[in-house]
Amino acid sequence: MSFTRTPPTTRRTRLTRDPTHRTPSGRDSAAGRPSRVATSLARVRILDRLVAETLLPLALPSLRVLLGLLFIWFGGLKVAGDSPVQAMVAGTLPWADPNMVVPALGGFEILLGLGLITGVALRLVLPALAAHLAGTFLTFVMMPGQMFHESNPLLLTESGEFVTKNLVLISATLVLIAHTYRPGPA
Repeated sequence: MSFTRTPPTTRRTRLTRDPTHRTPSGRDSAAGRPSRVATSLARVRILDRLVAETLLPLALPSLRVLLGLLFIWFGGLKVAGDSPVQAMVAGTLPWADPNMVVPALGGFEILLGLGLITGVALRLVLPALAAHLAGTFLTFVMMPGQMFHESNPLLLTESGEFVTKNLVLISATLVLIAHTYRPGPA
């Protein structure tokens, strides 16, 4: 067996002769195979698509049912007289008897929750839910001292944060409204 010595090459020459050199397309220049990076990215894309395709049929029904359970729970607490937001509701609606309005509001929330879970009358339930959630922002008008620290609109109190998170619930409701639309005959 004989060994031949190859002459040293410059960097430029070495890169063009190196069989593992990658071209800008991500392929091996010598073998035409995808690079490790390109292969890894392809695997990530496949996994991403698999996760998305698996979640797609589950996402909207899960969102609807979980919103429904949340409203049944919170409404049930109001009906039972055990809601931590009774005073907030009473302060937001000072012209109404809290002993009547809080349980009535709880009953309405239970109905909304049942509609969400069962899917019955969603074209009515979802806009009513969005309106109900938007109505919670009345607390910022009626009780600003309980919503903001030192009247600073950037410094929310615990109550202010509690109400502000309803923006996310409103967004979830809008997503459900958009995805439950079924065009009918004109």
